[in-house]
Amino acid sequence: MKDKAAVINETEPTAQPLSSGKVESGSESWSASRLERGVSVIIPVYNSATILPELVPRLLDVLEKIGVGFEVLLVDDGSRDRSWDVIKEFAQAHSAIRGVNLMRNYGQHHALLRGIKVARYDVIVTMDDDMQNPPEEIPILLTKLAEGYDVVYGTPAQKDHSLWRELAAKASKLALRSAMGAAARQASAFRAFRTELRRAFASYNSPYVVIDVLLTWGTTHFAAVVVRCDRRRSGTSGYSFTKLVAQSINLLTGFSVLPLRVASLIGFGCAFFGGVLLLYVVVRFFLQGSIPGFPFLASAISLFSGAQLLALGIIGEYLARLHFRSMGRPYSVVRATTGFDAEVR
Repeated sequence: MKDKAAVINETEPTAQPLSSGKVESGSESWSASRLERGVSVIIPVYNSATILPELVPRLLDVLEKIGVGFEVLLVDDGSRDRSWDVIKEFAQAHSAIRGVNLMRNYGQHHALLRGIKVARYDVIVTMDDDMQNPPEEIPILLTKLAEGYDVVYGTPAQKDHSLWRELAAKASKLALRSAMGAAARQASAFRAFRTELRRAFASYNSPYVVIDVLLTWGTTHFAAVVVRCDRRRSGTSGYSFTKLVAQSINLLTGFSVLPLRVASLIGFGCAFFGGVLLLYVVVRFFLQGSIPGFPFLASAISLFSGAQLLALGIIGEYLARLHFRSMGRPYSVVRATTGFDAEVR
């Protein structure tokens, strides 16, 4: 698959073994020596009771052929159907399957973070529950990861979306790029990365979660490979046009200072325009006397007022996020688990 690989970072990393040291971070500590060699597959589940009976057997078949230890972490993100009952049945039938049931629907990235924190193998693979990410493509990600990268994205060869959703998705990618740099060009939900990266965000407990941004806190060694993308088996994508726009705003104001810089540039531009306007008024006053033109004056006032309100709105978005973080609101709360030896919090 070397010819299909799309390397994101410019520097080729060298393969390195996982560190066995212990790193303290906040109230939690992660020790890489606790991790077993193998693969932890994390799947956020939402209303997929009819899909899991087909997805899980295919996934288990692929993982068994890889020849290393593995587990499948199914995180039920507040499903309204029988998804949790199906997960419990699979956990009882297969020791490699574990399930986490969240109290309500928190979102895909929140469910992923919950699974990442309880993974027990040294490599994590994340994928959607809609069968668009074929389990048979997982070895392609692992092969590229073995070359020494820390994160490998599975980029779909082609996706069919409506025009509006495609535009919203591009806007979200641009916002993601402002937060994580060039690595966002090939970011997708189908990814493989080294579990030790979670040490970089071990104490993270904000209600705003974007896994791709958190991964950049621990590494710059990203890569991408082209993978097959199948059709969705049932339902529709949870990322509608409005949700993608909201996600873009959250990315920009939660993990980037770009809006503040834009507000500063707008303020500078308005100040420069105001200075030119003042110079024009003064020069014309001395040349022609008083200057008539209420519409001109009203337009200038409207321009400056709009720039001030825009800047205040952007600052308000940042203050709102600081407010929510100060409240100590958790990114997710666990209702129940299955397949675990101890309680998951």
